[in-house]
Amino acid sequence: MSLLALALVLLSAVMHATWNLFAKRTNGGATFVWLYDLLSVIIYAPIMLILFITLHLTFTPVAILFILGSACFHLCYFILLQRGYRIGDMSLVYPLARGTGPMLTTIIALSFFGEHLPWYSILGVALIVVGIFIISGGTRLFRVKEVHTAVWYGLVIGVLIACYTLWDKQGVSTYHIFPIMLYYYTIIVRLVLLTPYALRHRKLILQDWRAHRGEVVGVAILSPLSYYLVLIALTFTQVSYIAPAREIGVLFGTLMGTHLLSEGEGERRLLAAAMIVLGVVALAI
Repeated sequence: MSLLALALVLLSAVMHATWNLFAKRTNGGATFVWLYDLLSVIIYAPIMLILFITLHLTFTPVAILFILGSACFHLCYFILLQRGYRIGDMSLVYPLARGTGPMLTTIIALSFFGEHLPWYSILGVALIVVGIFIISGGTRLFRVKEVHTAVWYGLVIGVLIACYTLWDKQGVSTYHIFPIMLYYYTIIVRLVLLTPYALRHRKLILQDWRAHRGEVVGVAILSPLSYYLVLIALTFTQVSYIAPAREIGVLFGTLMGTHLLSEGEGERRLLAAAMIVLGVVALAI
């Protein structure tokens, strides 16, 4: 894994954990997702216009297919993420989802895409997965009934992460769809799909905007930008490296959850986060 790819992924991880903190603070729903998608489309429109003019970007049937598929995966992901945060702690849902995603992504990439990892990188993946399991509460996850629903949300969200990562990887690397174009129009499709719901819940949209304006703007900027960086890295790096390396964000997410949101169990979770850091180092060798 090159230093450039690692730098892109690490910067993305910080941004990703930060916008998840904003999302958790709001405890919002689909109207919150619609709001920040609308702002994202507006904020990044000038950049997309410049790219279309300078790079002569064009739509192809394959590009449209990948945009539609990615939009469906991401829409389910964002809706379930908000619901998961309503039920469970960020320091539970976030690491569980982020751990399940790369584990599945790496297994599928190795099994079906012909990618290969040296033994120390496989050890790195194992350290990341075990570290995330410990951060999430270890075997307590299976003993305490109160956290079962949040755990299920985390697992399903992780599956969706694996789905959109593998789908988008094929789009940007195999079919050479421009990364920023792919995700920008994914946001537009999500916005269109959510608009009928948003129109029926206009009061909730106004409430979300008045109460959480700062968080809406923060997610609108950081969520697309963090994923743009990942898509750029995927154009020249194996997905089996990128997916686990993204999980350094678990360290930042754990710190935010235990300290900024006062969710507790900081020492144990930070110790497990150190295992994740070691795993990322092994991947980056």
